[in-house]
Amino acid sequence: MLPPSLRRRWLRYRLKDPNYAFLFDPPPPDEAVSFDCETTGLDRARDDIVSIAAVRIKGNRILTSQRFEAVVRPTARMNPEAIKIHGLRERDVAMGRALADVLPQFLRFVGSRPLVGYYLEFDCAMVDRYLRRWLGIGLPNERREVSGLYYDLKYHDAPPGSHVDLTFAAILAELDLPRVDQHDAYADALMTAMIYLRLSDLKQRGQRLARSVYQSRAAFTAG
Repeated sequence: MLPPSLRRRWLRYRLKDPNYAFLFDPPPPDEAVSFDCETTGLDRARDDIVSIAAVRIKGNRILTSQRFEAVVRPTARMNPEAIKIHGLRERDVAMGRALADVLPQFLRFVGSRPLVGYYLEFDCAMVDRYLRRWLGIGLPNERREVSGLYYDLKYHDAPPGSHVDLTFAAILAELDLPRVDQHDAYADALMTAMIYLRLSDLKQRGQRLARSVYQSRAAFTAG
C-alpha cells in the first residue's frame, strides 16, 4: 500500500477533470465534514445511493448552517430491508435528482476537508463507484472513522474475548449524546459529528472510556 502522500500524488495524476483539482488543496485549518448515505441496499457493486447529506465541523463546533442534503433517484430497485432502515420507498425517491447532478455539488461542499463517518468505508465506496467512472479516482480525502476512535478509547487494551459493542446506539449512549428520532442521512451525519467531537475531546485530554466489569471479565468466562 502506498504511503498517504504518494497515494495522493498518484490520485491527482489520474484525475480526469482539472476542475476538481481543489480536492487536493490543503484543507481549511481545523475543519472536517461528517457525511452519510442512504442506499437501496448493502451491495456495493449493485445498489445505489438514494440520499446523501453532510455537515461541516470547525474546531469544536458543528456548523449546522453549512449543510448539504440531496435525495437521489436510483436506478436499482429498493431492497425491502433497506426501506425498514431509512423509510424511503421507491415513490419517495422517484422525483429525486440524478446522482450525476448531485455529486459535483457534494464535492464542492466537501472540498479537501477530512471526511468523518460511521462505517465510512461503505459510504465512500458507494460514492467512489461513480467517481471512478467520472473522474478516474475515488475520494482522496483523509478519512476519520468514529467507530475506530471509539474502539481505541474503550477497547484498545481489552483482553482477548472481551465483549465489544460498536453499534451506533451503544456509542451514543456511552457518550451521553441525544439520538435524533428522524432516521435520514442528515440526522445520521449530525449524530456522527457529535460523536466525533466528543471522542476527539476525550482523546485530546488523554481520557479513556471505562469498560464494565462484565466486559473486562468476558475473556475469562468465555472459555
